[in-house]
Amino acid sequence: MKLLTVVVPCYNEEEALPIFYDEMSRTMEEFKNTDSELEFELLFIDDGSKDNTLQIIKSLKAKDDRVRYVSFSRNFGKEAGIYAGLDNANGDYVVIMDADLQDPPSLLSEMYKAVSEEGYDTAATRRVTRKGEPPIRSFFARQFYRLMNSMTELDIMDGARDYRIMTRTMVDAVLSMKEYNRFTKGIYSWVGFKTKWIDYENRERVAGETKWNFWKLFLYSMEGFVGFTTAPLTIAAVIGLFFTFAAFVMIVFIVIRTLVYGDPTSGWPSMICIIVFLGGVQLFCIGLVGEYLAKTYLETKGRPIYIAKEKC
Repeated sequence: MKLLTVVVPCYNEEEALPIFYDEMSRTMEEFKNTDSELEFELLFIDDGSKDNTLQIIKSLKAKDDRVRYVSFSRNFGKEAGIYAGLDNANGDYVVIMDADLQDPPSLLSEMYKAVSEEGYDTAATRRVTRKGEPPIRSFFARQFYRLMNSMTELDIMDGARDYRIMTRTMVDAVLSMKEYNRFTKGIYSWVGFKTKWIDYENRERVAGETKWNFWKLFLYSMEGFVGFTTAPLTIAAVIGLFFTFAAFVMIVFIVIRTLVYGDPTSGWPSMICIIVFLGGVQLFCIGLVGEYLAKTYLETKGRPIYIAKEKC
């Protein structure tokens, strides 16, 4: 018998969970009819929800022995939820998927076939459309993937979702990376392994509201840049060298102009603009250094990625 663990990170998903469970129950029944040697377990990760998410999970557990859960002591974020799911999964294969059904369970059959029969270590999904998403958000998302792939050695697919299935070998490799500041999409790419990409059209949530606003997505993107490339530091150094050279050229120009025209005091408005601009560049570069320093500081503390208050 083979065991497939479905990890479902949840934060305030009381409306979506019953719908998700019903859909997954149908999917698991279909698997039972086609592959009698495959068993399922549903592992829900309650990320410190403030609604009735945990109570609903417990009610599902009461009627279905395949349901397990881990409940955090507070909200640690989705990355911690994914790590906790992988850390507590017992399956020979592990699937990560959201409770809002934006990750269609209907793709599980194709995904499982890829890792069980076709020789892939993981089967991942990507959205080929962003229907229903604000245009400005879609634009910045595409630019993020473009920058990440150009500034790092990673190969992160545009539109990649967290929805994927992995073999136990790959799961163990991901768990071996115990960094506190996590960017799972980058980790998947960094550990390697043979990946099959499955395309599908974007789907909207079946219930509830998204927990990801523009600011949270921006902070998440910063985790990717800081965690997998030092290119921003190099860019800051290049900018510094450029302005040092420009300043030297300007000094020579001002000295020559003063000697020729004897007018050293004119042009102060432009000088103020230059000073303000350079001050902004300096603060930007210092901010980049500070971001890396802050992440290093958090890593050296050695704090746990999550704290489980209750598990079953």
